[in-house]
Amino acid sequence: MIRGMMGKKVGMTQIFDNEGNIVPVTVVEAGPCTVLGLKEKSASGGKVVLGYAPVPEARLKKPESGFFKKIGVAPLKHINEFFSSDNKDYKVGQELKADLFKAGDFVDVTGTSIGKGFQGGMVRWHWSGGPAAHGSMHHRRVGSIGASSDPSRVYKGQHMPGHMGADTVTVQNLRVMRVDAGHHLILVKGAVPGPVNAIVLVNRSRKKVFRSLEEKKETVAVKHNPMKQSKAAASAVKIVKK
Repeated sequence: MIRGMMGKKVGMTQIFDNEGNIVPVTVVEAGPCTVLGLKEKSASGGKVVLGYAPVPEARLKKPESGFFKKIGVAPLKHINEFFSSDNKDYKVGQELKADLFKAGDFVDVTGTSIGKGFQGGMVRWHWSGGPAAHGSMHHRRVGSIGASSDPSRVYKGQHMPGHMGADTVTVQNLRVMRVDAGHHLILVKGAVPGPVNAIVLVNRSRKKVFRSLEEKKETVAVKHNPMKQSKAAASAVKIVKK
C-alpha cells in the first residue's frame, strides 16, 4: 500500500468530536492523484510516482509534454514519489482519492512554511534585546559574534539576521478526524505548514498507528506514595491516630 499522496491546503476551521469538544482542524484537498510510474526498490517495497493538479499542455516544456503523451495521461503540474509496501495494486493512469485515508489515521504533513522575508535577530531567533533606556544604543542590534584573536572567525550556525521562513517543514502525528471522499477532503487535527492553497504531502505516520475515534482514553487512578505526602496530610493522619 502506498504511504501517502499530494494535496492542497484549503484552510482551517473547527469541528465537534463525539464528546462535544471543539477540535481545530486543517482542511486538506487530498487528490485526486494520478499514477505516473512505478519504481521497484527492493523486496520490502518500492515507489509510486504520482501527479497532481491539471495544467495546460502549453505551459509544459517539450520533454515534459512528451512524457505525458507517452504514458497517455493528461498533463499534471506537480509530480512526486511516495513509498509503497507493494506496487502490484497500482498501474499507470490509476487515480487515487482521499479515501486512501480514514478517520483515526495518523499522518505526517510536509509543506513549505510561509516566507517572512528578511528579519532581524529578535524576530528570527527570539533574542531578548538590549537595554531599552535612552543612551544604550543597543536596543535590537546583533552585538558580539565571536572573539577576534581566537577563533578569529565566526562559528557556523551563528544566529544572525537573515531570510526567515520558506523552509520545508514536516508536522508529525496529526490525526485524521474526518474524510470526505466525494469532495476529496480530509480534516486533520491541528495546523499544517504553508499558506492557503499551498501544496502539501500527506504521508502515513511512521510513529503512530490507527486508533478509532470511538475509543476513549483509559483513566488511570493516581497512586499516592505515603512516604511523600504533604505536611498537612501527615498531620491529619497523626490526629486521626490519636
